[in-house]
Amino acid sequence: MKVAVLKEIVAGEKRTAAVPATVEKMVAAGIEVKIQAGAGLSSGFSDGDYRAAGAAISPDADGVDVVLKVQRPVEQELEGIPERAALIAYTLQSRGDAGYVEKLKRRHISALSLDLLPRIARAQNMDVLSSMANIAGYKSVLLAANALGKFFPMLMTAAGTVLPARVFVLGAGVAGLQAVATARRLGAVVSAFDIRPTVKEQVESLGARFVGADLDQHAEDAKGYAKEVSADTARKEKELLLEEMKATDACITTALVPGKRAPVLVTAQMVEAMRPGSVIVDVAAEQGGNCELTEAGKEIVHQGVTIIGPINIPSAMAFQASQLYSRNVLNFLMHLYDKKAGRMSLDPADEIVKSCLIAHAGEVLLPA
Repeated sequence: MKVAVLKEIVAGEKRTAAVPATVEKMVAAGIEVKIQAGAGLSSGFSDGDYRAAGAAISPDADGVDVVLKVQRPVEQELEGIPERAALIAYTLQSRGDAGYVEKLKRRHISALSLDLLPRIARAQNMDVLSSMANIAGYKSVLLAANALGKFFPMLMTAAGTVLPARVFVLGAGVAGLQAVATARRLGAVVSAFDIRPTVKEQVESLGARFVGADLDQHAEDAKGYAKEVSADTARKEKELLLEEMKATDACITTALVPGKRAPVLVTAQMVEAMRPGSVIVDVAAEQGGNCELTEAGKEIVHQGVTIIGPINIPSAMAFQASQLYSRNVLNFLMHLYDKKAGRMSLDPADEIVKSCLIAHAGEVLLPA
């Protein structure tokens, strides 16, 4: 089996889909690996590193069976992928782009979108969403600390005591819990909100105060994700958040509902209730934002409150983001690789394949 790793060309994307360590494992399994020249440079890996790992450096993906990427290929990249090859990337959903769908069909590309992996034990080591969310949660706190004109920890000085910053994290999934842990390591007083009471113990185990235990007790779906709540619960939620935001120095928002726009948790009224000089870092900015005033990719100031809407946060830590993402990709690839036959096997009865396969053999499939 021949695998190609393409260089990312989307603006701002520094990650790569394979690092030398994962290339070594592919080669050891009998896979021939081609790396597009310069594919790893932005994440800290030279072409020489890949050659030493057993890969060939190539200008394109000609003649390969599988193409690995981070970002969804743009149309010009799609034309360079061999017909009937398999394409594996972070997300490949068409987003209503009929022309893109038509190209997948016409070229008989088997498209596997890793963001659709099921939350089951067998797929845990392939979970790209968790890997990247972990990085986003960590980095979001550093962005907040950098923008906030206060110390995070309490300091005892000759001039008096400096009180610790108060950090409020909205959403206690992977990103939120990492944000809680990072803010605590920096010495802040941390509280965290989530509509799912089941995460209360996790928040408190990290030394933070949990907010929201009296809200809707059934706000979690079968996969463990937060789900949309009733209008009455949403009203109670907003009243609770308004009071909390008044005493917050830095707010990190991380709440997402899979497949939908990020829920608006922080209203303009809440922002205006915060003290001047406070900061909001909206990790959900790319999916519409949890803050009503967030502008994706921008930093704005509203009545003295700085609102940061970062996009593609994991790319800012490309070296380790690439290491984690490439391990997820490797585990996924090895799950599909039939070593005896020397090819990739796509079993439609396999829950992992069924969930991720969005195009195959000239047909566009609905995600499971």
